[in-house]
Amino acid sequence: MLHGTSAFASCFQAHRLYLSRMELSDIQDFAIQARIAAVLGATEFDRVFTGVHFAEVEGPLLYVYAKDDAAAAAIEEDFALLIADIAGRILKQDIEVVVVLPKVLQ
Repeated sequence: MLHGTSAFASCFQAHRLYLSRMELSDIQDFAIQARIAAVLGATEFDRVFTGVHFAEVEGPLLYVYAKDDAAAAAIEEDFALLIADIAGRILKQDIEVVVVLPKVLQ
């Protein structure tokens, strides 16, 4: 019977994650961008984050769309922790993983 309870708990967790999916509003998207720009400075922000879109949150995941593969890789590798911290504060929830995808996959 314990095994059945474990399966139920797993289904409940998956259901809970599904319910916590949220598209970010333009205001939330722009607030995250503005805070990142304030930390990095305009030159660095424009070099890396031009065309970025902070799209949605699903549980602890934040989905971000970048202009191309190179920008997506640079953002995920160099700025994921900064983004998670800033987005978490603005959205008032824990962001544990930042998934950055090129806009062509959007």
